[in-house]
Amino acid sequence: QVQLVEAGGGLVQAGGSLRLSCAASGRTFSTYAMGWFRQAPGKEREFVAAISRSGSSTYYADSVKGRFTISRDNAKNTVYLQMNSLKPEDTRVYYCAARPGAVVTGPGTYQYWGQGTQVTVSS
Repeated sequence: QVQLVEAGGGLVQAGGSLRLSCAASGRTFSTYAMGWFRQAPGKEREFVAAISRSGSSTYYADSVKGRFTISRDNAKNTVYLQMNSLKPEDTRVYYCAARPGAVVTGPGTYQYWGQGTQVTVSS
C-alpha cells in the first residue's frame, strides 16, 4: 500500500511559477514509476508528466513541455512538479499517482492516487 500526499498548489498570476510536491509513504518508493495528472471540472483526467523509477526517464504532455519539469528524490520518497510560465489554461486539480514497474503516460494503470491539489492561474 502506498499513500500519496500532494502539496504546493495555490493561486498564481499568469507567467508565474509553482512547485508541487508529492510525498509517498512506505519503503518501496523507488520501485514505483510516478506520474502527475490534472483534471478540470467535468473533464477527463489528463496526463501531465511521468518519471521512471530511477528518475532517468521523463515524459511530458505537449501542452506543458518546456514549461514543467518532473523530478524525484528517492531518498525522500518525494516526486516534484516544477511549473513555470503558468497559463490560465493550466488551472486544474493536480494529482500525483504511482504504479509499480515501468513508467507509462496513461492514467488507467496507475494504482495509487493522491487527493489532489488545486492550481489556479489568474490572467
